[in-house]
Amino acid sequence: MTATLNRPVQKQPVKPRTTFRQRLSKWDMKASPYLYISPFFILFGITGLFPLVYTFWVSLHEWHLLKGQGDFIGLQNFASVLGDTRFWGSLFNTFSIFLLSAIPQLVVAVFLAAILDQHLRAKTFWRMSVLLPYVVTPVAVALIFSKMFAENNGLLNNLLGNFGVDPIMWQTGTLPSHIAIATMVNWRWTGYNALILLAAMQAVPRDLYESAAIDGAGAVRRFFSITLPSIRPTMIFVIITATIGGLQIFAEPKLFDPVNAGGIQGQFQTTVLFLWDMGFQRQNFGKASAVAWLLFLIIVLVGLVNFLISKRIATGDPQRPRATRRKS
Repeated sequence: MTATLNRPVQKQPVKPRTTFRQRLSKWDMKASPYLYISPFFILFGITGLFPLVYTFWVSLHEWHLLKGQGDFIGLQNFASVLGDTRFWGSLFNTFSIFLLSAIPQLVVAVFLAAILDQHLRAKTFWRMSVLLPYVVTPVAVALIFSKMFAENNGLLNNLLGNFGVDPIMWQTGTLPSHIAIATMVNWRWTGYNALILLAAMQAVPRDLYESAAIDGAGAVRRFFSITLPSIRPTMIFVIITATIGGLQIFAEPKLFDPVNAGGIQGQFQTTVLFLWDMGFQRQNFGKASAVAWLLFLIIVLVGLVNFLISKRIATGDPQRPRATRRKS
C-alpha cells in the first residue's frame, strides 16, 4: 500500500506549440491543390456558367436583337419552340448526321490506331499524317467537299455518270445531304480520335501480347481479346466527346450551303443552325435562347445515357443474380 502511494506521478509529455510558419506550411499543403485548379473554375464561371444562366433569363422574355429586352412571358418561348415543326426537323437532322458520322468514325479510328500501333517504318510521319485533316480549317474542308458533292458537275456525280448512274441530289435530298456532311465530319475528326486511341493502345503491356502469342492466339484474336478490352476507358472518353461535338455541329452544314441555312427546305438544318437562324436572321433572341437551353438539356441527357452505358460496358461485370431465400 505504501509502495503504491509513493510511486512517482508520470507527467504527460507536453506537445510543442506549432509556430506560425508550420501552420502556414500545413495550410499550404491542404489548400494548394484547390488553388491550382481554381483558375479553371473561375474561367468556367465567367465564360460558361454566367452565359448559361443569362441565356435562361433571356429565354423568359420577349427579346429582340435590336430592340433589346421586352416583356416577361415566362415559359412561352419554350412552348412556342416545342410546337414548331422546324425545331423537331432540325433535331432529327442533328441525330441523323451524328449517327452517320460518329459510328463509322469510331470504327475507322480504332482500326487506324491499331495499324499505327504496329511496327511501321517512319512511325512519326504516318502518325502526323492522320492529323493533317484536323489541322485544315473547316472552311477549306467545306469548300473542297462542296465541290466534290456538287449536284452539277461535281466530282462524284461525274464519276457516277461515267458508269451510267444518275446524278445524286447531294444538297436537295435529305439522306444524301446527311451523308455528305457526315463525310466532312469524319474526314476531319477520324485522325484526331485515332491518335487518342493509339496512345491508349501503347499503354497496354506488351507482355500480354507475347503470352497470348505463345498460347497460339492470332493477331485478330489478340486485338479483340486484349486490345479492345484494355482501351475501353479511352473509348468511353472518345464516345462522350464525339456525342457532345456531334450534337452541336454547325460549321459543316452552314458552309455546305452558305446561301440557305440548312438547305432550301431545311433538309440538313441542324439544331444549332436553327438556333443561329432564329437569333440572327429572325432576330428573336428569346426563342433562340429557349432553343439553346433545350439543346443543352438534350446534350446532358444523351451524354448521361452514353456515360452509364459506356461505364457498364467498361466494367464488364455481369449482372449478379438476385439472392433467393432458402425455403425452410
